[in-house]
Amino acid sequence: MTDFNAGLPQMLIGAALGLGLAAAVGFRVFIPFLLVSIAAHSGQVHLAGGFEWLGSDIALVMFGIAAVLEIAAYFIPFFDHLLDVVAGPAAVAAGTVLMASTLIDMEPWLRWAVAIVAGGGTAGLLHGATSALRLGSTATTGGAGNPVFAMFETGASTAMSILALLLPMVAFVLVLYLIARTVRMVGGFTGRFMQWLGRG
Repeated sequence: MTDFNAGLPQMLIGAALGLGLAAAVGFRVFIPFLLVSIAAHSGQVHLAGGFEWLGSDIALVMFGIAAVLEIAAYFIPFFDHLLDVVAGPAAVAAGTVLMASTLIDMEPWLRWAVAIVAGGGTAGLLHGATSALRLGSTATTGGAGNPVFAMFETGASTAMSILALLLPMVAFVLVLYLIARTVRMVGGFTGRFMQWLGRG
């Protein structure tokens, strides 16, 4: 953590960090794990008890390999949609784990409750939104625009992870904005769909 966070309650910083990482998982599952592993391995971030394994040598190597494979897989046409289906539940689980790992000095039952609702919920919501946008890209470009979209997702996951690690409170505000935009997008789509049903 940086000195920008000095004076803020550790629990608040941890919650903001966890939410930012969970949002990053919504774009790519393993990039946030890799960056957290690097930060924990170098002593730049302190994790809750029981999550020290995230900063181990073997975790660093495994997350690095997984991140590279995940990034490459999303550049394969139409396979990216299949990967989205698998990554949906994985994103919820990953968001939950990363959120829980940052909630220091919190009772285990409360830590996991917050992690499941906030971390898993945020990761699942944003992953669902990006999956829907990828389907739209496929429908309008025949899949030609998907590699560009994949690059955007990779960059967004990396940037959000780094921002969460360096400036968790800024990341927290950005995540709230993304959640609001996503909910509004879903609401708009639902409204148009109901209108279409009404015409039928």
